[in-house]
Amino acid sequence: MANHAGGISIMAFVVALAVSMGYYQFIYLPEANAKPHLPAIITNPPQTTAVTIIQDAVLQSNPRHFVPVDARAVLGLSNKVIWTNQDAVPHTVTSDDPPYVDKINGPFDSLQQQESIPGGFLLPGKTFEFTFTAEGTYGYHCSPHPWMQGKVEVVPNFS
Repeated sequence: MANHAGGISIMAFVVALAVSMGYYQFIYLPEANAKPHLPAIITNPPQTTAVTIIQDAVLQSNPRHFVPVDARAVLGLSNKVIWTNQDAVPHTVTSDDPPYVDKINGPFDSLQQQESIPGGFLLPGKTFEFTFTAEGTYGYHCSPHPWMQGKVEVVPNFS
């Protein structure tokens, strides 16, 4: 009789383990990793915030690189930021450390947004856009030219 009880206990343990692993893999993980559901006004705001990489921004002696250097965007109004490269040299828009990864739009880094910018470099005359979906201050720089630094502050919409 004791032999059967041990076998039943082991089988119950195996079944409980299989059920808990199935729950974790097929229910908990997909829900935990799912993209949040945000209002369309946040994921597709009606206005944009413009930042220009100015002519000769590549020169370390230039006092200005990104204009404005401190951009301000309003969540749900102008939280899509568009960088335009007016310099003659390719640049990047790369999140400072720790790198920011948006829950909807992924990494804030033109180098990792391969589908929108081949090679990740923002070529002269081209644009890079990123939609921030959370309030905060996001520092960034140009990877090949680290003296080029800027910041985007996303503030709440009080209207």
